[in-house]
Amino acid sequence: MSRTGLRRLRVTRYVKPLREGGSLPALVEGEDDGTYVLKFRGAGQGRKALVAEVITGELGRTAGLPVPELVLCELDPALAQREPDPEIQDLVRASAGLNLGMDYLPGSLGFDPLASPVGAELASDILWFDALTTNVDRTPHNTNLLLWHGEVWAIDHGASLYFHHAWTGWREKATRPFPAAKDHVLLPFATDLDGAEERIKSKLTEEAVQEAVGLVPQEWLEGEAGFASTEDVRSAYVEYLTARLAASESWTAGLKEAHDLARRTYRGRGGER
Repeated sequence: MSRTGLRRLRVTRYVKPLREGGSLPALVEGEDDGTYVLKFRGAGQGRKALVAEVITGELGRTAGLPVPELVLCELDPALAQREPDPEIQDLVRASAGLNLGMDYLPGSLGFDPLASPVGAELASDILWFDALTTNVDRTPHNTNLLLWHGEVWAIDHGASLYFHHAWTGWREKATRPFPAAKDHVLLPFATDLDGAEERIKSKLTEEAVQEAVGLVPQEWLEGEAGFASTEDVRSAYVEYLTARLAASESWTAGLKEAHDLARRTYRGRGGER
């Protein structure tokens, strides 16, 4: 696998805010006439949410999960002048420069597992991958899954890799269980976790991890406390993820226990498929 980097484009028009997200993502048009969901570096979650989006999103794509294309978007602060909302003006100005865009899926619907049940293989793959990347934001209240042309798509990975918000003890955190699995929207349907572990680990080699981490723009990694250089930061992400992959047997066991409990609860509520 070899990549030259994420596509880069210039934002030409701010279309509208997407109020569903706490960080006020927006629908924008790019110079390629494409439409993208833009995640702002100046939003409350900051650049680390964008770092998580790139690393986790691209690892997901490598693992074969349905993740929309990610692009790097240059944002001109002059676009703020066209917006009547002061909050949006401030956000655009604070995000001048490089931001992250996700390919917009027009006409997509929020995923409802009861209305459109997902297959066991995909449910298991998404749950296992979310446990690998410690993505805590895939709950019944906020699934971060879309249904588009009859297919399920995984979006919004900014809440993954949450260890990087406080790097203290990050090596030890790499092997810990994933307690958020108990709240995962796909937990009752994830009946093939052993298969998911085998499928995803076979694709996420150390080289694949290095390449995904290498796609993060250098400016998003600069000035990280406790690291002498951006290359040291990249090395830490690679070390964390490869260690977590190596320790997968232990935390996969926790996923199975959570699944068994969720399945019993799901059946008790009359949700057996």
